[in-house]
Amino acid sequence: MRIGELSKRTGVSPRSLRYYEEQGLLTSSRSDAGQRHYSDAQVQRVSLIRQLFDAGMSSRVIATVLPCVDIPGDLGVAEETFTVMTRERDRIDADIAHLIETRDALDVLIKANRRHRAELSTAPEPVTRST
Repeated sequence: MRIGELSKRTGVSPRSLRYYEEQGLLTSSRSDAGQRHYSDAQVQRVSLIRQLFDAGMSSRVIATVLPCVDIPGDLGVAEETFTVMTRERDRIDADIAHLIETRDALDVLIKANRRHRAELSTAPEPVTRST
């Protein structure tokens, strides 16, 4: 499939797909006219790349992790990527813990705001004097 079709099927812009290729995350073959052509398997790969980017990984880290997907039976590749994957998982765990703390702090503020709004809605209206 051509880049436009891959873009349509994945929801990723052609510009991003070209970037993925420049970074070595995605491969294509070229027609005689120089047009990129992708296999159907690239749809799933782009999905994985998006997930990894969404998790906050850089293209450099993703490039380090992807060989584990490409060559799953290679012990050397598995060993090399294990440390990177473990470090990234620890980073994501720390991000999740921070988000939970932030959510909890926001819950405290929401609770205080609810009480304040309830107090305001039950407070007597101020009396205004006419002149």
